[in-house]
Amino acid sequence: MTNARTTNPWSALVTRLGRHKWFATTFKGVAPHVDRFLGKATGGRVFMMTGTGRPTLLLTTTGRKSGQQRTVPLLYAQREGAYVVVGSNWGQEHHPAWALNLLATPEATVTVRGKARKVRARVLEGDERELVWTSVLRKMWPGYDDYAERSGRDINVFALEPVA
Repeated sequence: MTNARTTNPWSALVTRLGRHKWFATTFKGVAPHVDRFLGKATGGRVFMMTGTGRPTLLLTTTGRKSGQQRTVPLLYAQREGAYVVVGSNWGQEHHPAWALNLLATPEATVTVRGKARKVRARVLEGDERELVWTSVLRKMWPGYDDYAERSGRDINVFALEPVA
């Protein structure tokens, strides 16, 4: 199977640029809004990163302060039946709101390719986190290493496990 990230010039460019702070600073204010719109308009089928071969899902959490439903588009990987997402927040010093929401209320919904599923979030720790970071996430988005270094914090990695 051909890997879109290695054969697609757009993907190669995004991968290279995605490691730079100016890219993260610029796109953190634009990409989530565009992806939220595209995701809702297409039922979770099309996002900005779709053309780069990187899967994106819509995660709906319950706001820890407001109690309102909050939806955010995120890159994800699949591992052992779970969706794995990273609370990188584009390398900022603070955790993203959606990650704090999951810590407060782990029950959430993911929409992948138009199908919504209930999930329960679990923070990966220790050897499991390291294995996922090095074998899956680093390959999916090399910028995560740069984000971790810039942020100066331990970036949460979540397994979003489907519930019956």
